Amino acid sequence: MTTSIQDRLEAFRKQDRVQAGSLIISAFGDAVVPRGGRIWLGSLIRLLEPLGLNERLVRTSVFRLVRDEWLRSEPCGRRTDYLLTASGLQRIEDASRRIYASTAQGWDRRWRLVVTVGELAAKDRERLRRALFWQGFGTLNGDCFIHPSADLIAAFDALVGEGLGGLVPKLKPLLAADAALGTAASDAELVHAAWNLEGLAATYRDFVERYQPVLTQLREGACDDESAFLGRMLLIHDYRRLLLRDPGLPDVLLAADWPGQRARLLCRELYRRLLAPSERHLEMHFQLADGRTPEASPRLFERFQDADPLSDAG
Repeated sequence: MTTSIQDRLEAFRKQDRVQAGSLIISAFGDAVVPRGGRIWLGSLIRLLEPLGLNERLVRTSVFRLVRDEWLRSEPCGRRTDYLLTASGLQRIEDASRRIYASTAQGWDRRWRLVVTVGELAAKDRERLRRALFWQGFGTLNGDCFIHPSADLIAAFDALVGEGLGGLVPKLKPLLAADAALGTAASDAELVHAAWNLEGLAATYRDFVERYQPVLTQLREGACDDESAFLGRMLLIHDYRRLLLRDPGLPDVLLAADWPGQRARLLCRELYRRLLAPSERHLEMHFQLADGRTPEASPRLFERFQDADPLSDAG
């Protein structure tokens, strides 16, 4: 095992509190979905055990994910497979489109607005704010939520799915184009008012600092298959958690030195280098309840597929 990956694994194991449920969702999205979307619980336990997740913790976390309607179970004899629910799969697919994107999203220079119509109770307003925050929307004056490229239909569907359908009649979705008046506020000023990106930028810099040594080590030599799998799981887990906080603004609305750009390129090259050996590990240890090991979908190897400017960097 390369020293840099070993250091990352040790740091993860030494955490006071591991969010096992979140890590399991990352594993499902990255490794289980490409192999048919289901896995025997015993196989999942064995795959994650080297990360410091014992059997009891994995079982408890999986049962909670079933309760929260992320996962469902299917018995097969004395064993049980677990797979994503329809809503869980939809959330995974939405996240995957961002995680494995080769480039940042473009922009049509129109803003998507969700405006509250009439009064909302303070509790409902906070629930709405939190729900739209996790979809990337920024807030202007508490009554207007804004995003440059969100799908408004999907945003409202998500609100209904989260139990906020009763608020929809009090919300007005709008598309707004820039009138280009010379003395009006700029797009950059609008971004500054709607989002606090300073904390997110610091987190991206921490991600780069944490994983750049891993990339440097992998450029110097390969690692064993199990280390590649474990490193891949933590890489995608950490990157997915970053993207949950990132509104996904197009590059044109961000500073030229925005650290999220470097983090995306770093994640992309690391993933490419870890993919083949990690898949060899899964071929040996991934099992369904009936004992079969399903093949990986060819689409797995389309992730992060285009040219990477970091690959030639020092």
